[in-house]
Amino acid sequence: MRRRWALVLTTVLAVLMSAGAVTASATDPVQLGSSHVLDQAGVLSSGDLSGAEDRLDGLFEATGVDLFVVLVDEFTNPANSQEWADATALGNGLGQKQYLLAIATEGRQYYISADDGGPVSEADLAATEEAILPLLRDDDYSGAIQLAADRFQEDLTSSGGGGAWLWIVLGIAVVGVVVFIVVRSRRRGASGGPQAAPVEQISTEELARRASSALVAADDAVRTSEQELGFARAQFGDAATVEFAQALTAAKENLNKAFTLKQQLDDAEPDTEQQTRQWNAEILRLCEEADADLDEKAADFDELRKLEQNAPEALARVQEQRTAVAGALDAAAVTLQTMRGTYAPEALATIADNPEQARERLAFADEQLAHAAESVASGDGGAAAVSIRAAEEAVGQAQLLEDAIGRLAADLSQGEKDAAALIADLEQDIAAAGALPDPDGQIAAAVAATRQQVDTARTNLASTAKRPLVTLQALEAANSRIDGVVASVRDSQARAQRARQMLGQQLTQAQAQVSAAEDYITARRGAVGAQARTRLAEAGAALVQARQLEQTAPEQALPLAQRANQLAAQAIQYAQTDVGGFGGGGYGGGGGGGDNGMLGAVLGGIVINSLLGGGGGGRSRGGPPMGGFGGGMFGGGGGGSSRGRSGGGSFRSGSFGGGGTRGRRGGGRF
Repeated sequence: MRRRWALVLTTVLAVLMSAGAVTASATDPVQLGSSHVLDQAGVLSSGDLSGAEDRLDGLFEATGVDLFVVLVDEFTNPANSQEWADATALGNGLGQKQYLLAIATEGRQYYISADDGGPVSEADLAATEEAILPLLRDDDYSGAIQLAADRFQEDLTSSGGGGAWLWIVLGIAVVGVVVFIVVRSRRRGASGGPQAAPVEQISTEELARRASSALVAADDAVRTSEQELGFARAQFGDAATVEFAQALTAAKENLNKAFTLKQQLDDAEPDTEQQTRQWNAEILRLCEEADADLDEKAADFDELRKLEQNAPEALARVQEQRTAVAGALDAAAVTLQTMRGTYAPEALATIADNPEQARERLAFADEQLAHAAESVASGDGGAAAVSIRAAEEAVGQAQLLEDAIGRLAADLSQGEKDAAALIADLEQDIAAAGALPDPDGQIAAAVAATRQQVDTARTNLASTAKRPLVTLQALEAANSRIDGVVASVRDSQARAQRARQMLGQQLTQAQAQVSAAEDYITARRGAVGAQARTRLAEAGAALVQARQLEQTAPEQALPLAQRANQLAAQAIQYAQTDVGGFGGGGYGGGGGGGDNGMLGAVLGGIVINSLLGGGGGGRSRGGPPMGGFGGGMFGGGGGGSSRGRSGGGSFRSGSFGGGGTRGRRGGGRF
């Protein structure tokens, strides 16, 4: 560490002493000018440069954060990408809210230099570097800058920290059940019980079953850990959760790979037995690795999450959240009732029971808040923590169910508008196609089919049982067919514009389907199996790819958006089938009745560890348990945060370096 900083400081001094001698071709650490972009490699056109400057100015106006970009041929003195970028940042006095994206166009290296105390988390920086890598490999430097700015703005302005996507998991159980599961899991591990049979000794059918179960459990674990991380960040800040965030990022990568393999197994393409066994075995390995990484870090939260130290404050916060959610529930129910007078039942299937489900969550939260208040009054902080956490997650689920109603209402309304616009566009296509020569009758057939679809769509949109998203999907199919007829009369510019128009509508529809599927599965995830989750994961990935290509390659983005829409629809169908066949009754069922009926409920298949009896134990992952928080997070020696990798990335395999501590402190740039 001392040698590294000695190297960086030496380099900084060299930069400051030789700043006036830097030329357009220099690749030593450089001095920034008055703009956000310095292109010494000469790879940006004047238009690209102007667009990049405008976008980075917009980033600062929206977030107060600067992103500077330097493009050179090679990184030299030092040649390491991270050290070069950090040296340039230090030499130019960049502050905590100022970042530097350094790109070596000939050396094929890049790195984002950041201060440890900056507002963008390490995980988000790593995700941004990964996102721009394909564009850099294609030498699309302008696109990479635009995407990096977009990612920064999204990370800095998102209230949920990402995403997503997205996504709260609820699991509540009686303390006795928690203790039993934790003790049973620990005894099995400690006693060195019988190990699972080697993969080679397991039948293909059993291997597939285990892979599906592992995929569900790993998905549960990642989602639960994501929520745990969000809670910890909100309460304790990013610095205390860096290691867990890194483990969660790695676990998500493994899970995405596993979902991709599961999709290959589930698609219509026949697989050999060898492929089936190989892919299922790989799914098992990826899931076990993801689970192990999360378990390794879970113990660090035990001490951190001792809610008995601030139980009164936490109780007041959850009570306030519960009041706010309950106050919005009646309005959400009225919105749903209004929608029932406008849309067909199948259009509302994913939110049909959301008000009732939300009320059940709030009723459970009330019970837990009452228990927590009693425990706080009696000085039992451990018991209070268990009840507060259960109430906290129940309220979060109720909020999700409420929000899903408004989100779908907006999506259906937008679907109606898009369908009406597409009908008008199809009328023009019909007229254009009718004027074309038709020696074999293909045009007449396409026109007749399109006319029938347009008339059907108009009838549906004028009824009191509308199905806007389904109608829009049918219109898109008709649009694709007639486009094949009129495509020959359109020039390339008109075709590109047409693709962008179609893509915008398709992206809206795909986003609506993905949102509906995510809301439905997340709120009922205890009953949803691997097929629905896999379709949803693949739909989300296709949608992200489509959005990345939306501006630069709309023709390539369109089939990706269509695939996202189709997979999300399949996810809803599989999830509804799973929920319909899920045994054990409704919310809180199967708990044995009596006073323990609701307390014994398990929502989403997640078990929350009791914090009674002091720290220790971490998270039992026999199911996908919530876990506690535990010691060691604040202990140990100092030092900066570590990215835990060798650098930003490489345009080609094996040729990208960097990584390590980001250590800039103080100062600023104007």
